Amino acid sequence: MEYVLQTKSLKKRYGNYKALSGLTMSVPKGSIYGFVGKNGAGKTTLIRLICGLQEPTEGEFSIYGIGNKEKEIAKSRRRMGAVVETPSIYLGMTAEDNLKEQYRVLGMPSFEGIAHVLKLVGLEHTGKKKAKDFSLGMRQRLGIAIALAGDPDFLILDEPVNGLDPQGIVEVRELILKLNQEYGITVLISSHILDELAKLATYFGFIDSGHMVKEISAPELEAACRKCIRITVSSTKILSQVLDETRLEYTILSEKEAHIFGEISVTELTLKLSEHGCEVHSMQERDESLEHYYIDLVGGGKHA
Repeated sequence: MEYVLQTKSLKKRYGNYKALSGLTMSVPKGSIYGFVGKNGAGKTTLIRLICGLQEPTEGEFSIYGIGNKEKEIAKSRRRMGAVVETPSIYLGMTAEDNLKEQYRVLGMPSFEGIAHVLKLVGLEHTGKKKAKDFSLGMRQRLGIAIALAGDPDFLILDEPVNGLDPQGIVEVRELILKLNQEYGITVLISSHILDELAKLATYFGFIDSGHMVKEISAPELEAACRKCIRITVSSTKILSQVLDETRLEYTILSEKEAHIFGEISVTELTLKLSEHGCEVHSMQERDESLEHYYIDLVGGGKHA
């Protein structure tokens, strides 16, 4: 598999505070990578490092195979576009003038292509309207347009739907999908709004306290979050024996808890367990969300 971004044991300290604690991750080319973590987990710190806004304390990373200590890393960064924290836009300018300013900063030879970018993000009809009069969703899309000015094939978005109303969220989601599916742009999305990420991402990285807890593909995550029956019994050892006989798929969680997948007859299962001296204390149908998966992964006690 080809990767756009890879980090290895990346650390970042601010005094005694560890923002990143040996983060290792890989962003596959062509993916929409959902970078999942609560506020303060280290998501924005990583983005600042790979954008060159700060230097790591220890560890290394590579963009398109070029290491962060190599001179050529600047060329790799030219293939990136980023919206870090809040969109960098001039509120007193129109959308077109904002893009012209970015083209000048990048040393673009002409303004050809601005009309295409504005149309791509749905701002082609804003005319002389100033950015200060835009909705939050429009400002976010303008920020993405500015990030697209250099025609990047790797886009980094830090909390792109944070604070947006439902309509704004839908607009940004559809834009991200379009950029990925029609233009082949790899997208790294940092977010703590997990249900929205679940509608977008093809790959996930779960970060907690500055280190990577788990990386998983969307199909693998979907399988992990599928519907099941959570059962609490007096002995999962007996439960597993009974379930093996019925050829039902299951996962043992502890000495008393398990997940059972597929259709089951509650009455039949309860009777069989009773015959073997196993009591059923509770059964509950679960359709695990991404949020529940993350909380279970990093430990519900700290994050509830």
